[in-house]
Amino acid sequence: MHEHFAPVDLTVPPGNLSRIPASVDLSLTGGCNLKCRYCFYADSMAARSDLPTERWLSFFSELGGLGVQRVCLSGGEIFTRPDLYILIDGIIENRMRYSMLSNGTLISEEVIRRLQEGKRRIRLDSIQVSLDGSSAAIHDLSRPPRSFDRVVRGLRLLKEAGFPVTVRVTLNHHNIGDIEALAELLIEDIGLSGFSTNEAESMGTARCSGENITLTATERKIAMQVLSQLNEKYGGAIGAQAGPLSRARMFQDIKTRIFNGETGIPGRGTLCSCGGVFTKMAVLHDGTMVPCNMLPTLIMGVIGMHSLKDAWLHSPAINAVRIRPEIPLSSLGECNDCPYTGFCAGGCPATVMAKSGRLIGTDPQSCYREYLKEERGS
Repeated sequence: MHEHFAPVDLTVPPGNLSRIPASVDLSLTGGCNLKCRYCFYADSMAARSDLPTERWLSFFSELGGLGVQRVCLSGGEIFTRPDLYILIDGIIENRMRYSMLSNGTLISEEVIRRLQEGKRRIRLDSIQVSLDGSSAAIHDLSRPPRSFDRVVRGLRLLKEAGFPVTVRVTLNHHNIGDIEALAELLIEDIGLSGFSTNEAESMGTARCSGENITLTATERKIAMQVLSQLNEKYGGAIGAQAGPLSRARMFQDIKTRIFNGETGIPGRGTLCSCGGVFTKMAVLHDGTMVPCNMLPTLIMGVIGMHSLKDAWLHSPAINAVRIRPEIPLSSLGECNDCPYTGFCAGGCPATVMAKSGRLIGTDPQSCYREYLKEERGS
């Protein structure tokens, strides 16, 4: 069944949209010292070239002049860029704060020293490091061999130096039985206050690995149960904006509301799952502006050639994502006979696009009706 919607002028931004993004995600490089088995950034970005230092610094001046408050630096692996500290200083000079995403393997005593120079540390909000197992035997199944020890060493250096460090665990076929041991390592051994989780999706290099890396329905159900129990044990220390723990919370909330006689959740019932495009956008390492670095084909423009402010307000690429909350789930073929549409939000647009090739649609893994079918074993 094909859905039909009235034409919309996608050059006109929503009426309540801020004139600039509060933050911008910057993929400073496509280069990486690892090749992980589920990296969404690896395959489609390989042919793109990194912007030179001067182009980035000029863009930082544009961001600062507009009043953008924060940037998040990622890659690839940001610590492979030899001019990283020059770029960080350019961000600071333009009155912005920054956070960093890293695989953690290149964090050394020298990195710690350099991050403490000047205002680099006081303007740093957080460093997020990726870890996917409590041992090399588990972690290195998802990531290249001999990476586990380097990640743990980097984590300990950051923690001992008092940096605001967090960890993201990407759940997949290889670490599904290691969640408890991993929580113990991060919270009880290394001493982190908590960590966050998500799930390997069928995009990027995971497309090639297929069922060898992504969770099965049974594994996802196990992860939902284990993470919910662990989060209770550790007093809510495990976070999630996507993946099994996020779904467990959402579905439990729906169950509770239905038991209490409710027929929906205020603000739900449309494709409203992603609010990020109303407060932030992204730039790929070749300067391409996109709504999100997981939506690299929705091109808003190129930095240095197009105004970020104009792209933010008037690009059809990002406004096409922003109109999703105006589309009722009941108008979609896959949802029009579902009694639970009032509780749902449709799922991540990037995941929907990766699975279906279209932006207007839903992710079955975020569907309460599909979840009930799995619960009943049908």
